[in-house]
Amino acid sequence: MVSALSHNLPATLSAGAAALAYAVLAGAHTRLTPASARQVMLLAWGLHLLTLVLSLFATPARFGFAPALSVTGWLVLTVYLIESRLYPQLKARWTLAVLGTLVVLLALVFPGAPYPALGSAWLPLHWALGIASYGLIATAVAHAWLMQRAERAMRAGLSTEADMPLLTLERLTFRFVGAGFVVLGATLLAGWWFSEGLVHRWVWNHKTVFSVLAWLTMGVLLLGRWRLGWRGRTAVRTLYLGAGFLLLGYAGSRFVLEVLLQRA
Repeated sequence: MVSALSHNLPATLSAGAAALAYAVLAGAHTRLTPASARQVMLLAWGLHLLTLVLSLFATPARFGFAPALSVTGWLVLTVYLIESRLYPQLKARWTLAVLGTLVVLLALVFPGAPYPALGSAWLPLHWALGIASYGLIATAVAHAWLMQRAERAMRAGLSTEADMPLLTLERLTFRFVGAGFVVLGATLLAGWWFSEGLVHRWVWNHKTVFSVLAWLTMGVLLLGRWRLGWRGRTAVRTLYLGAGFLLLGYAGSRFVLEVLLQRA
């Protein structure tokens, strides 16, 4: 672990700067003006991106559960930066700053293992789709959490006109669920098509099983929304269940191998 960090000193320094920027935003967000807070967030976002580039395109490239979570966190932050321009009422800056700090530091401590030799030149497409599905479903989870928070505030009589409308949050949540369902399905299809030796067969390991369970759960959620009008707690709990399966699919399996079993 230490040798991996010292081997890629630029990525280590960039990660430290990104974590510091996120921590400053989390600690001082109530004292910063909206413009200043956005500038700090953009700085942290840029440093986070630089860290990912320096880490993923190093020689040898390394990846694992913590870098996967780091990329996912960066994707969620990217969506938030775009959405906050369209919906100024969207308020999750402190939570995302804390999340950014944690995932950057986690990837700094657990940089993962070197990539194995590629069985197919198309395998990076499978990995890219997988990370995109992680990002989309994580974004859906973030919106579901905001939706629950808005609902509690409304029930307690604490909501104001400046808050994000509950129906808008619900609509955004299911848009990301739908996009995540499609991309995850494409990930599974690509994993089958570009499997070992290009023999087009399923490799039934923990990652595949949990990923299929996640895809089926998201499908049930979308079907329940369409046919039964699922919303509120039922929808959110089903989303959390599917996201939990997806988390166990790659990040959970790699965590067990890298941290608990000490195997690459």
